[in-house]
Amino acid sequence: MIPFEKTLPYDILMKDVYVLECPFCKKDNVLLPLKPRDIVHVHEGKKKLLIFPCCGNKVMLLDSDSDYLLTDTVLR
Repeated sequence: MIPFEKTLPYDILMKDVYVLECPFCKKDNVLLPLKPRDIVHVHEGKKKLLIFPCCGNKVMLLDSDSDYLLTDTVLR
């Protein structure tokens, strides 16, 4: 079972990856430094370090699907 508290919902708009709210600083509509191909690579098993541009906090992306990013950190 996937730990829901370690997931982050995301959206892809015009080949940009957004989260509705930063889990750390609570800023709205954060553009992530990811591309859709990065999400595919994470889903295929490649881990990726994600640094939030709004506050500089870091999480490791472990897996993904069409709606959520699975991280190594409790976000909720």
